[in-house]
Amino acid sequence: MNQVPAPADSTLNQWNQPVGQAMPHWQPRALPSRLQLQGRYCRLEPIDAERHARDLFEAFASAPDGSDWTYMASGPFASIDDYRQYAQKLQQSHDPLHFTVIDLASGRAVGSLALMRIDAANGVIEVGHVALSRRLKRTRVATEAQFLLMQHAFDTLGYRRYEWKCDSLNAPSRRAAQRLGFSFEGVFRQAIVYRQRSRDTAWFSIIDGEWPTLRTAFTAWLDPANFDADGQQRQSLAALRSAQA
Repeated sequence: MNQVPAPADSTLNQWNQPVGQAMPHWQPRALPSRLQLQGRYCRLEPIDAERHARDLFEAFASAPDGSDWTYMASGPFASIDDYRQYAQKLQQSHDPLHFTVIDLASGRAVGSLALMRIDAANGVIEVGHVALSRRLKRTRVATEAQFLLMQHAFDTLGYRRYEWKCDSLNAPSRRAAQRLGFSFEGVFRQAIVYRQRSRDTAWFSIIDGEWPTLRTAFTAWLDPANFDADGQQRQSLAALRSAQA
């Protein structure tokens, strides 16, 4: 039988067995709280049904059909009252902890996302429930919203691992994760049942040792100088990430 080699960052214990890196000073991390995260193009606010539901419903309703909700556990919503009831449930949740994306140019709520599966003891946290309206997709606002949550998790809260999971058949979500710098880790087969169908779940992650390079790339990409007069990027996020590697 071929023996699997030990990871390069492992060490040997007193019995000559490979073990993980020692972390004698590790302490559990703080739980994320309901606060605002301010960026150049957007602001993240804890979701508030009274303040955000109408804007969010109108933003989501601008799509021509319900296809944006295919890989979500809920939606689409037929009326503002239906969405408001849903938003009230999001507001009451602590894990997932939901944030609204406010486009600073318009002052309107245009999407939402959440920190979830919060494992403070081990410093692991996931971004999920990413609901981006058509007004938000493929914009600087969408990228900055993701960056603000990552920055909060790594730089403010000190988490070690930041996860992204999606239906393995959700090609746009998989592409988004890889564009943002997440590493693909594999597929968990028949992981959950949702919408009365089976889901294989694709796992992605960023770890703290990778974050400084990613943070520099995000900062450079989001700089107004990286965009021409028509708003087109001069350098891609992937190119900036490669330049920093």
